[in-house]
Amino acid sequence: MRPTRPNRPTRLRRPRGPHRLTALLLFAATALFPVATPSAAAEPAAVPVAATAASPAAAPVPVPGQLQPFDVDAVYSAGISSGGYMATQLHVAYSGTFSGSAVFASGPYNCAQNTLSTALNACMNTVQDLQLAQLEQTTRNWSTQGLVDPVANLSGDPVYVFSGSGDSTVKRPVADALADYYGRFGARVTYDRSTAAGHAWISPLGPNSCTVTQSPYINNCGIDAERDLLGHLRGSVVAPSATPGGTLIRFDQNAYAPGGSAAALSLGAEGFVYVPKSCSDGATCSLMVALHGCKQGYTYQGFGTQFVDRAHLNEYADTNDMIVLYPQAAATGTLENPNGCWNWWGYLGDSAYARHGGKQIEAIMGMVRALRGDSTPPPVADRVTLSSVDAQDGYVKAAADGTGAAVGPLEDTYGLALGRGTDANVNRTLLSFDTSRIPAGKEITRAYLTVARSSGVGDPWSSPAGNRLLVDVRTGCFGGCAVEPADWSAAATVAGGAGFTAFSSGSATSTDLSAAALAALDRSGTTQVRLRFESAPTSTAYLFVNRDTPVTLTVEYR
Repeated sequence: MRPTRPNRPTRLRRPRGPHRLTALLLFAATALFPVATPSAAAEPAAVPVAATAASPAAAPVPVPGQLQPFDVDAVYSAGISSGGYMATQLHVAYSGTFSGSAVFASGPYNCAQNTLSTALNACMNTVQDLQLAQLEQTTRNWSTQGLVDPVANLSGDPVYVFSGSGDSTVKRPVADALADYYGRFGARVTYDRSTAAGHAWISPLGPNSCTVTQSPYINNCGIDAERDLLGHLRGSVVAPSATPGGTLIRFDQNAYAPGGSAAALSLGAEGFVYVPKSCSDGATCSLMVALHGCKQGYTYQGFGTQFVDRAHLNEYADTNDMIVLYPQAAATGTLENPNGCWNWWGYLGDSAYARHGGKQIEAIMGMVRALRGDSTPPPVADRVTLSSVDAQDGYVKAAADGTGAAVGPLEDTYGLALGRGTDANVNRTLLSFDTSRIPAGKEITRAYLTVARSSGVGDPWSSPAGNRLLVDVRTGCFGGCAVEPADWSAAATVAGGAGFTAFSSGSATSTDLSAAALAALDRSGTTQVRLRFESAPTSTAYLFVNRDTPVTLTVEYR
């Protein structure tokens, strides 16, 4: 339970934070790459299934070393499951660097929208609508705001998508949505949905038969998926070598982790890169970033280099002048990420996980820059993400002219209200942030709010047409920091210092706070913000935010 607000009666509150999410987290512990039995459905006769997998011929033994610069002319990403989501995040966030992507068994960019329940119910299962149109619009908004590279870069990029009909972990409609998502930006999508594969990376070296979902989650379906995906990404591909002849280097990932600690980001201490002899000798080479799935990381219960050895990429790397980078995620000792998945739903408090500044993304980008020899990598701003002070948040309702103001009573049941309710009152939300946590002596360069919608009725942005959801900023508090009726109309230090575009579900990020609003942040104490619609909605149209996911204020500084 949260602390009781001053001067307000104690009320029973629905569990939040770790108490409310415990069941979801326990489910997520086995959600991607679960222990599963093969499907009882018969596989179509036309789909070949190899009875015996080929063995990786003399897999290279890792040798310690560092990432060195090579002559790299193109960069691609590929991944399975959580690694597939990360491959897409890299491609979209840094489309100026990545020229294409190949994905097994995952869904569209930003699918989880920083919410674990959405990840489970919409991005793996289909019990919740994943809101593809909104995902597209969010991507375009972030591109406009500079949070991801220009989306125009995606036009014409080759993308390979694979989904097996036997995959009950990430269901077929989710992969369909990934192909659809990329198509909306003009990418050239090849979609292989021809096999009854389970949830796995597909490789001729896979020890598992095609339809199963079990460790090591590398399945042999009698096809060469690597030939297909590389041929699509590169335009042509030379047959693979029989035996890898390059060098597999084991390097320190701490050197690339923002903050210097890989473990703090749920990354392994060590990563791997496979370098063919031709690339070592100075040939111009491409770079493939290959991302394992959950339970496939090097340190996960002794899994070792099975993904590195059996992904069937090193053999193609030898004959196609291609370096393969194998970054490593690692399990946490808590329920945040017990299976060593890549961050595609915002664990460990990283709300920027899918865009510029996402900690795992920036770690991988540091590795890519090192291999490309980029001497002046773009700086990543330091940042702090502040959750609203729960004991001081609330909402106030009043008539459109501000008369009859009262504190809203439904926060504990539905969340914080915005817009016009069924009682014809107009709701405004108050939030407090401890902005003294912004490091002293730093220049604030950017700040924005992130909210999560829990429910609502109608569209207050269109009542009246063109209505805007605005952010008022107050140095200190509007009155007392506890929510009170006068907060509805109290003067702000900066009125309309940011705003939100319309969103019908999931989470949304505001525009950046204006320069005046940045200057209004109280570096020594509390800053309050008020969310309000610019015009009183003309009919019942409202939304609730913050029922289960706190509103956050992200502040970047240098």
